[in-house]
Amino acid sequence: MNKQLMVLIGLMLSCSLNAAGLEDLTNRDASAGLKEALTKGAEVAVSQLGAADGFLGNDKVRILLPDSLRKAEGVLRTFGMGKQADELGVAMNRAAELAVQEAKPILVGAVKKMTVLDAKDILSGGDDAATQYFRRTTDKDLTAKFAPIVKNATAKVQLAEKYNQYAGKAAKLGLIDASDADIDQYVTRKIMDGLFLVIGEKERAIRQDPVGQGSALLKKVFGAVAP
Repeated sequence: MNKQLMVLIGLMLSCSLNAAGLEDLTNRDASAGLKEALTKGAEVAVSQLGAADGFLGNDKVRILLPDSLRKAEGVLRTFGMGKQADELGVAMNRAAELAVQEAKPILVGAVKKMTVLDAKDILSGGDDAATQYFRRTTDKDLTAKFAPIVKNATAKVQLAEKYNQYAGKAAKLGLIDASDADIDQYVTRKIMDGLFLVIGEKERAIRQDPVGQGSALLKKVFGAVAP
């Protein structure tokens, strides 16, 4: 695993956190160490997903048409429109790879705003405490940043308009979720899901094996973590 990914939640971890040990940490150490880990982790996660095929080439985050619209895709292929359906699939994922690159300053900004209480809650929290912190503090800003990028990307694919028309009618009939009726909103939501899935996976993995990760500061903070 990439060393930076191992640092990813370097301080986010700890299956069992020794309360007394945590109290022995200075507020400054606990906060600074966690911020160091989260900043590096956010950068790596964004870099991974923002690379070519970061979404399209990853089965866990690749964006597909909603299950309820797969039948529509089948009809398109039956009428010789398979190429357009494929183009839409690629366009959705390329839009995601482009948009997610804008996440870094927002995630880093959330780290900078982290309070000492936030840091200690993450250190002593569940195996996705840091991921939930990121989602809670950046969801609105990330959505606002991603939406126009996705809109510009999908507008280049003519099938996107047909998707919206079809899905809109299906939503009115109660055949699909209204949140899936607009391709831009759908892709934007899927980018968010993919980003936090990657962050969450790294956090859980590191919590299971926190030993020997990162800088001296990280090691000092992990001295408060029970074996």
